[in-house]
Amino acid sequence: EMSEMSERSKQNVAHGLAWSYYIGYLKIVLPRVKKSMEEFSRANPNVLTCRETWKLHILVPLSCDVYDDLEKADSNIQYLTDLTETTLTRAGTKKRVYKHSLYAIRDEDNKLWHCAVEYATPLQSLYAMSQDECAAFSREDRLEQAKLFYRTLEEILKGSKECAGTYRLIVYEESGDAETHFLSRDILWHLRQQRHEEYTVYEGNQPHNLSTTLSSAELNLQISESDLPQPLRSDCL
Repeated sequence: EMSEMSERSKQNVAHGLAWSYYIGYLKIVLPRVKKSMEEFSRANPNVLTCRETWKLHILVPLSCDVYDDLEKADSNIQYLTDLTETTLTRAGTKKRVYKHSLYAIRDEDNKLWHCAVEYATPLQSLYAMSQDECAAFSREDRLEQAKLFYRTLEEILKGSKECAGTYRLIVYEESGDAETHFLSRDILWHLRQQRHEEYTVYEGNQPHNLSTTLSSAELNLQISESDLPQPLRSDCL
């Protein structure tokens, strides 16, 4: 009965996941990111040299394939250290810890670029639902929901004054060729673009040597002719 009610009211898991991610996590941690970056930069002045990249870089793979260890996803991504922890009492948990990891990204010239990066963790739920028969959630549903999750999260964050200038969403579709360093090249493209935005090295078009990647403007995120959320069951018309 609950499932039928959800379908009739067109409730959608992607909307709920995006809002939960924002309210329960991003709205808490993002306003503190720049302060953590600044503290780290004072102690390590030669690492975070570009202030435009003092953001949390959030990976949004549309496949929902999330690695727990980024170093296993791409050997050009190496863990460096953790930024300053934020400790809060939340929902009955005393001294709940929130922290972000800083990574070194190696480019094609062996130069290291540094940034805080992590996956959008709700994508793990979408992936798990597509593996669970009880969820009646097909791979096509998962892709559609991942796109809607990204679009919803982007709209939420754009309207958030507290989070302005503190994040970078990196949405991408994984290459069918299973490129070894696809992820690091994608992150590097965004880091270079942010450096370009800060220093205005180039005018007009983006430099030709940047890695081709999917941006929100290039990615077709049209879910259906209607903007209404879609039912979760794969056998619906």
